[in-house]
Amino acid sequence: MSAPTSSLRSRPAPEAPGARAAAPRPLRRRPWVRYTLRAGSLLAALGLWQSLTALDVNLWLRFAQFPSATDVVREFADRLGTGAYWQDLTDSLSRILTGFALAAVLGVAVGTAIARSPLVSDLLGPVLEVCRPIPAIALVPVAILMFPSNEQGIVFITFTAAFFPVMVSTRHAVRALAPVWEEAVLTMGGGRGRVLVSVVLPGALPGILGGLSVGIGVSWICVISAEMISGAYGVGYRTWQDYTIVDYPGVFVGMTTIGVLGWLTSTAVELAGRRLTRWLPRTETTGRPAPARKEAATP
Repeated sequence: MSAPTSSLRSRPAPEAPGARAAAPRPLRRRPWVRYTLRAGSLLAALGLWQSLTALDVNLWLRFAQFPSATDVVREFADRLGTGAYWQDLTDSLSRILTGFALAAVLGVAVGTAIARSPLVSDLLGPVLEVCRPIPAIALVPVAILMFPSNEQGIVFITFTAAFFPVMVSTRHAVRALAPVWEEAVLTMGGGRGRVLVSVVLPGALPGILGGLSVGIGVSWICVISAEMISGAYGVGYRTWQDYTIVDYPGVFVGMTTIGVLGWLTSTAVELAGRRLTRWLPRTETTGRPAPARKEAATP
């Protein structure tokens, strides 16, 4: 009589203790190493800049008339002690924050409405898609004609620059949601408002934050350009005035100020997004290995 078939099947060899923990982990740098690398890259760029201008390099790129890094640093230090510099900085920040806040609210609302309602999509979709390819800076003449003051026109241009990235990202994020979550809420008796608050907005939040991050960067580009064209104050206006009087260190002070402000606002948006999406899995960058999960022993 033959043995049962199940007894002839080979069983997998038992896994050695600690075998899972021995799996190779991706290399992660410690925070101080990463910060040192970042600072070193900035210092290396400044050193290269200083060397090229000090040696008057004139190959394909011409650095003979270029202001040196030390000249820009001295000009920067001088302007930090003036009230005009801080007034320009405050004006640009107020314009960018006002326009970006309006774009964030309306962009999320319109993008959600277009994604959720076929009627809204048919009414607003064609108009917005025609307007979306128009560069925001090309609307400067329109803003001058429409608004009674240059201040309102610059805020409008900033709003337009940030609105479309936020709206498009929200629309795609809402449409990409799996319908099973909405159906589950409806099955348990939830209404449309509950679906919007509990499913749609939390599920689309990562995509919305991506649009906000893009929008704040585009807003800085357009607000500086608008200040150069029609502004009376602001970092862009001051940078253009320095160019007209051939004050190249002042031009680079304005460029540096714009870069620092853009980096700070983008970082603020990213940090706020991380706090709002703490439920998302994160990639560890601290260099400390994650604690190994304890698995129940199989009898």
